[in-house]
Amino acid sequence: MLPNAGKIVAIAGVAIFLFGLLLMASEKTGTRWWLDWFGNLPLDLKIEKENFRFYFPLGTSVLLSLIFSLMLYLFNKFIR
Repeated sequence: MLPNAGKIVAIAGVAIFLFGLLLMASEKTGTRWWLDWFGNLPLDLKIEKENFRFYFPLGTSVLLSLIFSLMLYLFNKFIR
């Protein structure tokens, strides 16, 4: 088992908690403008017909994957 598993879980928990507080604060003040890009990137596919709706967030998935990969890289580089 990892010797720093407790530290990793604690840091992840604090990060998720802070992000949740940020989302809750933005809902109450009505300033969700910084999340308007989410789901509206150039590679996000949207097909809407009368009885059919298809949405595949490819661009958002790629961006989030790059962000999380960078975060994990920096975490492994500086924490360990």
